Amino acid sequence: MAAHFSTILVLVTLISGLIWLIDVVFFAPKRKEKLALAQSGSKQLSDEAIDKIIREPVLVETAHSIFPVIAFVMILRSFIYEPFQIPSGSMMPTLLVGDFILVEKFSYGLRDPVWRTKLVETGEPERGDVFVFKYPENPSIDYIKRVVGLPGDTVVYRNKQLSIQPKCSTDNVCPEPLVIEHVELNQGEFTQENVPLTRYTEITSGFAHDILINPSRPDFRQHFYQQAGTQTGEFVVPEGQYFAMGDNRDNSTDSRFWGFVPEANLVGKAVAIWVSFEFDREASDFLPTWVPSGVRFERTGGIK
Repeated sequence: MAAHFSTILVLVTLISGLIWLIDVVFFAPKRKEKLALAQSGSKQLSDEAIDKIIREPVLVETAHSIFPVIAFVMILRSFIYEPFQIPSGSMMPTLLVGDFILVEKFSYGLRDPVWRTKLVETGEPERGDVFVFKYPENPSIDYIKRVVGLPGDTVVYRNKQLSIQPKCSTDNVCPEPLVIEHVELNQGEFTQENVPLTRYTEITSGFAHDILINPSRPDFRQHFYQQAGTQTGEFVVPEGQYFAMGDNRDNSTDSRFWGFVPEANLVGKAVAIWVSFEFDREASDFLPTWVPSGVRFERTGGIK
């Protein structure tokens, strides 16, 4: 249902707007003529009689009521901001399960909500952006990851160490590889299958964000996406595509495993957490597990 919500929203907007427009052009003038004819007689019409003559049919009244609201929601959701809920821990510690975020839809171009054709060019993803995109292997699913590699970059991930060689110029002048530093913050703040995870601040050319590493898990290089002409763990980002990774490095299915994100799949940039719920209920509790057990007020704000 969620995958088709944009199409449903557009159809409801068009149908309600069309019903209202047809009534305004063809049927409302006839009702006014009927009222004028009735009032031209000698008998005084009651308010009830006047209302009965000019009253809109139920279908038209409903369309008249919902069209402005639905149109506003469609414009807001399709071109400005769209809310998303974080369903998994692949972006921990940046985003947690239960975070509700706002995605800026106009960051990477304005697109029509049905066919997703780019209408207006407004910008491109930058390294370090947290972005939402259509999963390349199933575009009906929305994914959220971090932009690690830009078009033309060479991304290498071996032994849980990331290195990036930015795109070379047309005359084969290549910039220096990006310096990526790790500063350990703590171990055990987050766990996975009862294994304490190590939290690092990853610093890439002045930009910093936190990541998690599970020291007990291999990097599963045998499952990495194998690009023709490269070694395992090496990825050359094609033009018009991006390399995405989750901040929870050992618990994220991302570009390391399925390849690159085409520009056409971009949805928008995640910019803020507007509310964050805790879901700590057990299956044996009286209330269902989907009912929040608390609100994490301290998590509201911008996404880094």
